[in-house]
Parts: sequence; C-alpha cells; structure tokens
Amino acid sequence: MRMSQLSAAIALAMAFTATARSANAAPDTPADLSPDGAARTTIDSKVTPLGKVEVKATEHDFRADTSSIGGKVPTALRDIPQSITVIDRSLLEAQGATSFQDALRNVPGITIGGAEGGQIGNNINLRGFTARTDIYLDGFRDRGQYYRDTFNLDAIEVLKGPSSMLFGRGSTGGVINQTSKQPFVGTLDQITATIGTGERYRISGDFNHSISDTAAARVNVFGQDIHSDRDVMTSRDAGIAPTLRFGIGTPTEITLSALLQRNHDMPDYGLPPLNGQPAPVDRRNFYGLTDDRTNQDVDVVSVLVEYKFSDQFSLRNQVQYSHYTIDARETAPNTVVTADGITLNRTTGNYTTDPIESLLVQLASHDRDITDTSFYNQTDFVGKFSTGSVAHTLIAGAELGRDTYTNQSYSRSGLPLVSLIDPEYFTSSANIVTTATNRASGHADTYAVFANDTIKFDPHWQAVVGLRRDRYSAELTNTTSSPPSADQTIEFTSVRGGLIYQPTEAQSYYVSYGNSFNPSLEALTVSNGTQALPPEKNRSYEIGAKWNALGNTLDVTAALFQIEKTDARTQLSPGVYSLDGNVRVRGFELGATGRINEHWQLFGGYTRLNAEIVRALDGTQGNVPANTPRNSATIWTNFTITPEWDIGGGATYLSSRFANNSNTVSAGGYARIDATIAWHQPKYDVRLNLLNLTDRTYFDSLIPSDGGRAVPGIGRTALVSVNYRF
Repeated sequence: MRMSQLSAAIALAMAFTATARSANAAPDTPADLSPDGAARTTIDSKVTPLGKVEVKATEHDFRADTSSIGGKVPTALRDIPQSITVIDRSLLEAQGATSFQDALRNVPGITIGGAEGGQIGNNINLRGFTARTDIYLDGFRDRGQYYRDTFNLDAIEVLKGPSSMLFGRGSTGGVINQTSKQPFVGTLDQITATIGTGERYRISGDFNHSISDTAAARVNVFGQDIHSDRDVMTSRDAGIAPTLRFGIGTPTEITLSALLQRNHDMPDYGLPPLNGQPAPVDRRNFYGLTDDRTNQDVDVVSVLVEYKFSDQFSLRNQVQYSHYTIDARETAPNTVVTADGITLNRTTGNYTTDPIESLLVQLASHDRDITDTSFYNQTDFVGKFSTGSVAHTLIAGAELGRDTYTNQSYSRSGLPLVSLIDPEYFTSSANIVTTATNRASGHADTYAVFANDTIKFDPHWQAVVGLRRDRYSAELTNTTSSPPSADQTIEFTSVRGGLIYQPTEAQSYYVSYGNSFNPSLEALTVSNGTQALPPEKNRSYEIGAKWNALGNTLDVTAALFQIEKTDARTQLSPGVYSLDGNVRVRGFELGATGRINEHWQLFGGYTRLNAEIVRALDGTQGNVPANTPRNSATIWTNFTITPEWDIGGGATYLSSRFANNSNTVSAGGYARIDATIAWHQPKYDVRLNLLNLTDRTYFDSLIPSDGGRAVPGIGRTALVSVNYRF
C-alpha cells in the first residue's frame, strides 16, 4: 500500500477523534472494562449517566467465560459440548501478535499452510483438515483469500469438530470466528507504535466516543511496513474499521460496521525439497522475482439489527456484503535440476547424490487475478421458555447467501534457472512472456433453515440438539480447462447432539456428535475432475471435561475425539476422481487458561493427532495427511512483579510433519521460545517482545504442491511497542 493511503486512513481516524471530542457533550452510560482495556457497555434497560471512562493500565485475564461460536449467542464455555479455544485481546497484546497467523499459534491442533494453486492468504489446517473456507467474521463466513490482521479484533474463537449444523457447509475440523471490537458508551483514545529489528514498523489506533447516552462510534486503524529476515520479503499493509452502534441498552440496537484493508505483500513459496527434507540452504534464500507481488483489497460492510421483545425473546437480523480482489504475480521454486540438465523427481522428494552447490532451481509462475464477492442475510430468533420443569433455550433461524468468484490465471515462460544454494535475484525482463490461461467463473446460492435447543432437565443435566437443512446450488465455467462447465445442487441435513453432566459448578462432562459436508464446488475454483462429484461427508465424536480450578480462576479442559471424512475424494487417474476415500483423525487434547494466583497467568494446551488416510486410490492409503503433526503444544505465562512491571514468555512446539500426502517430504519438529517484559504507567505502556529467542531455524508453513515446499519461520526478532492513551 502506498504511504499516502496509509496517511489518509490515519488522518481519517484522527479527524473522527477530533470531531467526536467536540460533539461528545452527552453524558455517558455505565460501563465496565473489556479485555482490551476499553470500556464495555453493560446491557441493561436502565441507562444511568456517567462521565468519561478512565482507562487504566491494568492486566486483564487471558481467561474467557463465554463464547458465541458454540451457540450463536453468548454461552458459558462449560455449557458448550465441544472443545473451544478463545484467544483474548490481552493475550495477543502480551505476545505482540498482530497477524491472524501469529494469533492462531496459540491453538494446538492448528497448522499453517502456505500459498498454493488458486489458494492464497490465510490457509489453516484444523485437526488435520483444511479450514480455508471456515473462517468467520462476527458469525459470517469470511471466505476471502487475504492475510488477516488483528487490529480490529477483541478475540478469536476456535470451535473444534464438524459444525455444519451451526455454520453450514465445510467445518470438517472446526471453524474460526473473529470477534470485532464494538463501540461502547464511554471514551477511549489510544495509539500503539511498534518498531522492531530487521526494519519492522507498525502503528495502530483505537478511538471510541459516545454520540449520545445510547449511541457510540468506534474507529480502529493500522498501517505497517514489515520486513523479514528472509531476503526480499516485505509486507506493506493498512486498514480502517469504523463502527456505529445505536440503541445501546435499549430494546432495539443497530450496529453498522465496515472493514477496509489493503495489503501489498511479497509472496513466499519457501524452499524446495531435497532428499526428502526442505533444502539445507540459508533460510534467507528467496526463490522468485524481486517485483513479485500479492495485492489484496478487502471491503466488508455489515448491518446488524437486534430487537429484544423481553428478557426471554429476541430477534436478530444481520446483512453482510464482502468484496475481495487479489492481484497476484507470484514466482516459486518448481523443479530442481542437476548440472547435467537432469530434472529430479519432486514427487518422491528430489533425491540426489550430486553436491548441493551444483544444483539449480527452475522458477515457475503462480499468477492470477481474483474477484470474490458474497452477500449474506441471516435471521435468528432466540427464545427462553419452560415446558413443565424443563427449561429451553431455542435458537431458530434462516440464512440466505450468494457467492460469486472469478479467477483469471496466467502463465509466464522464460523464467530463469537459479542456484539452489545461492540464488540470484532478478526482476521481470523482456525474455519473460505472460500468457492468459484459464478463466474460472462461478457462483453459488445458499438457502438454509436451522434450530438448536439447549434443554436443561435439572441443575445437573442438560442436552443440546440441533438440526439444519441446507440447499447449496453452484455453477462453474472454465475457458480452457476441462470440463468447460459444471453445476450441482445439494441438499443436506446436518445434526448436532450433546449431553452435559455438571455435578457441581466447577465440573462439566459431556459427550457430543456432529456432522458436516463439503461440496466439490465449495471453493468455486477449478479442480479438474472433481466439480460434479457429490459432497464429502464428515462426522465427529467427542467426549470431554471442563473444570474450574483454584477457586474458579483457572479453566482446565480435556477431550478425546474422532473425526472421519467418509466419501472422500480420491484420484483414480489424471483428471478422474471418485468418492471412495476415507480419512480419519483420532486424538486428544488438554488445555489450561486463567490465573494460578493473583500475579501469575497461564494459557496453554496440548493436542495429539493420530491421523491416517484410511482408504485412497492414488497410492496414499495408510499415509499421514499432509501438515498434520502427531504432537503440538503451546504455553504462555505472564507474571506481575509490581503494578508497573510484568514479565512473560512461552513456547510453541510442533513435532515433525509431512509436506505432502505421499509422505515423501517431511519437515522436522521444533520448539520456538518467545519472551516479553512490560512497563505500565497510567497514560502509557512500554513493552519489549523477543520472538524466537534462541534463533531456531524452523519451518512455519508447508505447501503440498510441487512435491512439498516449506516456508522458514521468523528468526530472532525484537519488538518495542509503546501504547499511549490520550
């Protein structure tokens, strides 16, 4: 993004602040402090005037009590019969995590996929299955292929296990919901500036002001110029997220929000494999052209209307329009070639006895222009009532949506051969010729009705039952790929069931079952031979426990689960597929979040995945699915030394994992250690974050295409952040 655009975004936020200060003559309503240090409105029918809210530098809990992801309305975590991880704003700030990818490192069982084929942006694997189209923003599918930032997020919620009953198609391994910051009646003006080693610069602002005693406006803004210790890699991004909220604390509440983000990034396809491992070269090596780019424009607009008939009944309707455009000119390491001109077999790991100094890499293009839009309307009715001695919380509603997608791909010829161990860096030249190739165009319509009932039999027993009926109709056309067109209409019934036993307030035990479906045209992009196949089907079984320990200050969770994808797509021959595959993931996880004592906070978890391609016709039967480590763990702890000083640190661990389903290329396991120290004052905070403290070489994300590439993670990095409150 040009700096002029960033300046304009920041100027707009500053202008909003100045205008709101002059207009903010109305008294404010009572508020409590939200996890990000801002005031959060207490929803009450009675509004009492109060002066300006003073935001102090206090440490907030990593622990969340409720989540909306497991039931569409705020629900106590102990009353949701599935595993849930909530990454709170305070944890992100303690870690210096500003990207969606960095935030999700806190969730064991999640791994990162890199850019490949028609998929770029955040590519996430959850419990061994892709969640690329299972990312949500305030409960709506955020299907755009872009690199998300946390500047406007209060929390990230991860619900694990198939959840089509709640969210429709997809959600094999689970779903990820981004919860936006909301306006509150009160005042908050703060700016955070960060500077880091390796030329890393970032500034963000959060401005909230009352419009009246029942209305408020909030604007979040950010801009960054991030360089990496990987050669050539830069990210220049900026965004602004304005939100207006009316009727706070009244029966009718209206929220208008928008997210406008612009990314200008260098694509990173990592290192090619050699002898079954990522090539043992300098992690700074870059294999591409220096004028490569991934430009992404994101525009999301939402209107939410909530009407509360009484304390027992309410109606909510939300409309969201999203528009994403991507201009990608990306070059990647493709084949490895010997000095004699022999191309190594990348599908088996590029094995050779030739000295690495003599090997060359043929670069290849991954270019496309993508336009992706969606328009969704969702209506929810929430009712609380009793039938005799049995209490019910019923959520019923309907969803209508339309997605459109175009992907114009290009091919470049004349790309150079470069040294594997010491690649030269080139810009585009007249010898490189670009040719338009396939143009895929598609659209899909979604119609769904659903109902979910939480049934409380007595103080100790409750059940959750849900049903959803989806009709998904999609069409796809290609200009050069075969087949030239495809269409399908799918009707699918998703179910959800759970039984919860709570012998005391501090204990909750559950069993649950859920299913989901994956249409072959779900991504609306070309995938030769799979377009007209019926959907894949998924089912999940889970048994777990949730305990409140240490006087209700620490949440401890444990779960055993199995997810099985039946009718999985499997390749019979080039371009020919059938639904004769089966993929199964069995595992267990442990988690702990909260306070050990008044001064000591903890956030951590461990997940073990036993994943297997049970049945396949492409030679991968019996293998482990790509990018699915057997063991993963994360821990972060903060200790308050005095009211002014706190220190913290943690580690992320992944065991080795394969870069492709053929299991011919693997990346070794690693543990990355981070640390922080912070100084708090009434008007400002200063924080130092040290990332990858030991400067460990590790591979952050894996790319299954072209034999399996691996992207190195960040080296040792220091970040200094100053957060100033006006």
